[in-house]
Amino acid sequence: MPAPFVGRHAELALLAKRLDRVERQGAGAAVAIRGRRQVGKSRLVQEFCDRAGRPYVFFTATKGASPLEGIAAFMTELGESSLPSDPELVPRTAPTNWPDAFRVLATLLPDAPSIVVLDELPWLAEQDPVFDGALQTAWDRLLSARPVLLLLLGSDLHMMERFTAYDRPFYGRADGLVLGPLNPAETGNALGLAPADALDAHLVSGGLPGILRAWPHGTPALDFIRSECADPASPLFGVPEAALLAEFPAPDQARRVLEAVGSGDRTHANIAATAGSQSGALPSGVLSPLLRRLTEEKRILALDAPLSAKPGKPALYRVADSNLRLYLAAMRSAQELSRRGRPEAAYQVVERRWAAWRGRAVEPLIREALELAAAAGSFPWPDTEFVGGWWNRRFAPEIDLVGADRAPVAGTIFFAGSVKWLATPFDQRDLNALAQGAVEIPGFSPGTTGLAVVSLSGTTSAVTAGAVGLVWGAREVVSAWES
Repeated sequence: MPAPFVGRHAELALLAKRLDRVERQGAGAAVAIRGRRQVGKSRLVQEFCDRAGRPYVFFTATKGASPLEGIAAFMTELGESSLPSDPELVPRTAPTNWPDAFRVLATLLPDAPSIVVLDELPWLAEQDPVFDGALQTAWDRLLSARPVLLLLLGSDLHMMERFTAYDRPFYGRADGLVLGPLNPAETGNALGLAPADALDAHLVSGGLPGILRAWPHGTPALDFIRSECADPASPLFGVPEAALLAEFPAPDQARRVLEAVGSGDRTHANIAATAGSQSGALPSGVLSPLLRRLTEEKRILALDAPLSAKPGKPALYRVADSNLRLYLAAMRSAQELSRRGRPEAAYQVVERRWAAWRGRAVEPLIREALELAAAAGSFPWPDTEFVGGWWNRRFAPEIDLVGADRAPVAGTIFFAGSVKWLATPFDQRDLNALAQGAVEIPGFSPGTTGLAVVSLSGTTSAVTAGAVGLVWGAREVVSAWES
């Protein structure tokens, strides 16, 4: 029995709106959908096609296929799809180039609205250098005047952005849709978990449907990890491993940099030392372009700068996806033990690193939740636009939460806060440490700037009775995605 489709209400509504426009205007529309592997692009579009009830063809390219093989596969999909009124209209001999293949497609389009899906678009462009131009010409001359919704899917974020860039043939012809992972509320609903367990599940899975489909309903994260450690082929291992191999098929310098960040190095200097060789640290002239590529092009890393009323250093790097972050920090070692038939030892690796890893991994999620709550209006500091953290060069103190009107240099600091994601409550000693550290933040004004606490295990009575403007637990964090 197929897994039920969960969430994606906004994305389905957006696609339905485009199809309604196609029907209303009798002309074509194109949407380029990009997102990392296993985020559910193909599943979303298949669900949309099933719900739409319109004729469609869904073609998925094969990496490494020749142009002739790709065209032949496309024609086979056309013949087996619901698009042609008669399958015999599809030529028995496949065309030898994409312009002719698109001409065949145009002749098969019905007068009523239909859907054409081209999945793994970057692979098609990789196979044939004229593909981009052929698609643009076919769209302009043959397809856009017909009532067709063209959906273009791809997992290579940079390549998909380039496909519709101003200097490329398809510029201005497709709307863009970035498909992110399921949010924590959707993850919790999919698995039937309470808020604290939902956040754990979201951190472990990264919100990726490819992992959640294997997750038994109502199972807490550590219980799921324990059971999967007996299966080295589990999606919990396989999904991040495949993503890593797809982005970095060879163990080059970029991969060493990523692995350094994944192992816990956050600063430029520490990354350089870990990713270097026996001859010394990786030179800045080599490392800086690699870090830019990993953050700006591949977006596999995220860069956090200290947020305050003055520019600050150092900037800190982290693996953007929490699932890949967990894989690099613990699950890869666990997978090796699992492959050697030692599942309990594999689980113990994760269990030992769990509390420290989760404490760091949850912080970006909480910052995003606070930004969402501020935008929704029901928030003590509704003018908050950005939530980050603050630290100095000594990392003493290091403040988990800073809410401001802009970033990375704020005009106004509205609040400073602490995240305590442990089994013990936030107490008076924690509050004193926050209050003492917060005054060092440039722009923090004692008596005016507020204090916020986000704690997994709540707070002691002394804290809730004190001068704290906001106290959140797991329920409030998850609720930020439900409003």
